[in-house]
Amino acid sequence: MFLEIPDGKDPITYVWGELVPGIGPAASTLAMSVYEHSTLGLREFEAARLRIAQVNGCLFCQDWRTERDGQRVEDTFDRAVQDWRTTRDFDDRTRLAAEYAERYALDHHGIDDGFWQRMRTHYSDREIVELSMCLGSWLAFGRLNRVLGLDAACVLPSHAGQA
Repeated sequence: MFLEIPDGKDPITYVWGELVPGIGPAASTLAMSVYEHSTLGLREFEAARLRIAQVNGCLFCQDWRTERDGQRVEDTFDRAVQDWRTTRDFDDRTRLAAEYAERYALDHHGIDDGFWQRMRTHYSDREIVELSMCLGSWLAFGRLNRVLGLDAACVLPSHAGQA
């Protein structure tokens, strides 16, 4: 991390809460809202979130697993997300969530009518908007954390020393 963090301050709390007080807490509220208020199923939520994490390269985001009602995706889920095109572990909704995340992050101009037809077969308009807002949050804030090196400040044990 190249930011100067005052001694004794937690880097995440300092950057997201104190450094830019007019923006950071509001951004943090948005970032947390996608977890607290999402109505998407856990598998499609995690497929989209993890694909954005993989594209961003955020170490913490790649290690994180969302938990709902004591449930998490299986330990091999991240590998299935990376192989979303060919994995047999995904239903159509989960595969589309991973595809949408990748296209949203890397080729949003290439999202065509054929893709939207497939999405609308499996997702309602409300779900598409919700998923799009989640993707925007993860793309922006995961990338912010990675670019500023904050992902190394909140790394889970499996990525220690990989920043």
